[in-house]
Amino acid sequence: MTLTLNRPELIRNGNFINGQWQNGLQNEQYPISNPATDLLFAQATNSTADDAKLAADAAYSAFENWRHQPAKTRSQCLLRWHQLILDNTEDLARILSFEQGKPLIEARGEVTYGASYIDWFASEALRTYGDIIPNVVQGKKLMVVKEPVGVVAAITPWNFPLAMIARKIAPALAAGCTVIAKPAEDTPLTALALVVLAEEAGLPAGVLNIVTSSRDRVSDVVGAWLTDSRVRKITFTGSTAVGKILARESAATLKHLSLELGGNAPFIVFEDADLDAAVEGLVVAKFRNGGQTCVCPNRIFVHDRVYDAFAEKLVARVSSLKVGPWDQEDSQIGPMINDRAIDKIQRHVQDALQHGATLLTGGTRIQNAMATGPNYFAPTVLTNANQNMQLAHDETFGPIAPLFRFNTEEEVINAANDTPFGLAGYFYSNDIKRVWRVSDKMQTGIVGINEGAIASETAPFGGVKESGYGREGSRYGLDDYMDTKYLCQGNLD
Repeated sequence: MTLTLNRPELIRNGNFINGQWQNGLQNEQYPISNPATDLLFAQATNSTADDAKLAADAAYSAFENWRHQPAKTRSQCLLRWHQLILDNTEDLARILSFEQGKPLIEARGEVTYGASYIDWFASEALRTYGDIIPNVVQGKKLMVVKEPVGVVAAITPWNFPLAMIARKIAPALAAGCTVIAKPAEDTPLTALALVVLAEEAGLPAGVLNIVTSSRDRVSDVVGAWLTDSRVRKITFTGSTAVGKILARESAATLKHLSLELGGNAPFIVFEDADLDAAVEGLVVAKFRNGGQTCVCPNRIFVHDRVYDAFAEKLVARVSSLKVGPWDQEDSQIGPMINDRAIDKIQRHVQDALQHGATLLTGGTRIQNAMATGPNYFAPTVLTNANQNMQLAHDETFGPIAPLFRFNTEEEVINAANDTPFGLAGYFYSNDIKRVWRVSDKMQTGIVGINEGAIASETAPFGGVKESGYGREGSRYGLDDYMDTKYLCQGNLD
């Protein structure tokens, strides 16, 4: 298994600060592994707090010029970047698959999806409208304008290494902010390749800066930004535990925060649902990226009347999924990111079986003619799931589908909401009255109604409760990077 590219220069292992590619101040590297084989294949700069400060210096120095650029200038720069991403889709997808593990067909889709945010916010840059407030006192004019918040620190996860950083950087740049970014330690190469293309698009020096670090250095790098009063916003996608640390540590300088955190998504199949559609929707939502997404259904509630029929259809569909490495074109499920992920999945499955679950398919690590590495786990369906199991409360982040049985609408809504998390929720029903009742009662930021694919650059993405706050995508996503300023002009009569 080798990584071959049309443009090998897209592979970088340094930091990008103030328009220059450079090694860290201590000139240290850390290794990057391929999840499909667990073999080391690249290195990235292991940055320190001093490197992070250099990035913040550059972003702060570039901010005044970038914020005052005409909106059309920022828009055109983003459009050039968007086109370069599309022109290099195959190389970006191959880099992404190699370091993250997802099948190539999914990686290509992620490149297109991530690019869509850059295209969307290139247009939204032209629509940062303010308001004229109707006069209530003679001789005064009341106005509202939108201004960029300032330097933005973007911290992104490993599961969508291109899409997550694109949907944070694009609105920040569109609003007139400058950016310092820290991609996940497991998957930095995709983000670095994206920055190569941003440089080619003509982004001015200092407007976009990126530093990488190992897991051991993350707190040093991010800590430098948390205590820096010049950094006015943190945008983070990751665990709720880390999100709470960021909220607490940024309080001293009262930074803006956008936190897209953990989930425990319910997926409800009512007795009047189209079962075939529900199975397909569940496969899309649950098994994309091998179940390693924050909006994956974690608890699947099926009405007693259709429980057995749904389980039978689901097992047939899940059993047909092809598990294998990224370079096999027919692979549908790739490896998990590392052995820690596998260990957690195994613990959840064993705990479920000990608490009464029945295993219908999967349930073990897998090795076959296609999947020969150590980090593959068979797509799994469990029945007789209950609230005493770890997987009912803790996000599994793997290809495990546990089926819970229910009888009444009130019962399942209470169960679905019985979690501190509230990112996404799904349900299938053909009763239009129920559609509105259940949508109203679900305590989530996103609801999929007879649909498993919910993400779109045109729609607001984010959660409630301990799944965080702030929204990404859509016109609401641009607001998260702007301050509202009120202007009052008097003595006009």
